[in-house]
Amino acid sequence: MTNRIAFQGEPGAYSHEACRKARPQMEPMPCRTFEDAIEAVRAGKADLAMLPVENSTYGRVADIHTLLPNSGLHIIDEAFVRVHINLLTLPGAKLGDITHAMSHTVLLGQCRGFLQEHGIHRITGADTAGSARQVAEDADPRIAALASELAGETYGLEVMARHIEDNATNTTRFLIMSRDADLSRRGDHGMITSFVFQVRNIPAALYKAMGGFATNGVNMTKLESYMVGGSFTATQFYADIEGHPDDRDVTLAMDELRFFTTKLDILGVYPANTEHH
Repeated sequence: MTNRIAFQGEPGAYSHEACRKARPQMEPMPCRTFEDAIEAVRAGKADLAMLPVENSTYGRVADIHTLLPNSGLHIIDEAFVRVHINLLTLPGAKLGDITHAMSHTVLLGQCRGFLQEHGIHRITGADTAGSARQVAEDADPRIAALASELAGETYGLEVMARHIEDNATNTTRFLIMSRDADLSRRGDHGMITSFVFQVRNIPAALYKAMGGFATNGVNMTKLESYMVGGSFTATQFYADIEGHPDDRDVTLAMDELRFFTTKLDILGVYPANTEHH
């Protein structure tokens, strides 16, 4: 056991915040890419990886769907982090002096109201924590960063304005990945089973494949399609359902699904996080 949890991004990133919140006893390990975070776990340099899968404001994050099935890792938990955006400045700077704010393009788009109101121009940075680091390094009191409070702590910036995002409910969902699957029943609010499948090339295949979930009363909370290997013909689907594979209704629904699919891989079985289910 390394007691490390890998994430993509720099110290102070929202994924770092997710690690602190969901696994406070573990040491967060920054990685350059999602692939690097996955590889750190595969290679045994970290025990877990924290990967963002979707954001309530702008949808799917990265190509996590293509990375997950081939990663050889298993989902063991989910975590939700409210994306609070803060205007971070050099110590002693004044709001009236700020002319530019730097951040990831997505965050810049989520603070339009505040930036317009204060006549602050946008500068696109690589990512949120990287922008905070850049602002600290450049030491220009007219330039601020939009990032988490953790990024401010990390790079010695002050929070000039807190929670300036336009949308008060902006949340990112993360999946926690491990080398070993954990199929035990845990948590107080039921289980979620995540899987990917490819339907057989027959008319209405998806409709038929889904039938078993309807007739057995299994609630599907997510169904997304994505292309495989750049081909328009082979469509893979990613799904989340409520329940454990050993539940009788889930077993029956999955048996029916197998009949209409050429490929079915369970990515993980994990407790539902009550904050958002």
